[in-house]
Amino acid sequence: MKLLLVNGPNLNTLGTREPAIYGTTTLLEVVRRCRELAGPGHTVAELQSNHEGVLIDFLQEHADADGAIINPGGLAHTSIVLRDAVAGCAFPVVEVHISDIGKREPFRHHTYLKDVTAHQVIGKGVAGYEEALRWLLENAGHR
Repeated sequence: MKLLLVNGPNLNTLGTREPAIYGTTTLLEVVRRCRELAGPGHTVAELQSNHEGVLIDFLQEHADADGAIINPGGLAHTSIVLRDAVAGCAFPVVEVHISDIGKREPFRHHTYLKDVTAHQVIGKGVAGYEEALRWLLENAGHR
């Protein structure tokens, strides 16, 4: 099974940026944990970018994937074009947010990806990535 792990703006600073909100685990540690959890026979292709178009290109270039996890960061609240790219994916996409966006500033309460993702994991810290991966491993074959 080919899975994608897509991280948007500022997630490259995970572990040091606002640790009271996002924790101290780095993105490299998240990627390592996801690859370990996926296990043999599954590949996890990962990308982090601070640029919206790069995220969209990655999703489109990997149209043969079986599923994806995306933490769009702040683009969740602003990007209709990222929403359209996710809607165009032929595979299930799980949206992850480390913090509980529903309990933060009002502008973070709405995510454009909510209605085009197969599942969401919100407010569970970096463990949310692992929950999302488990969901994909169980459900990606049931499109």
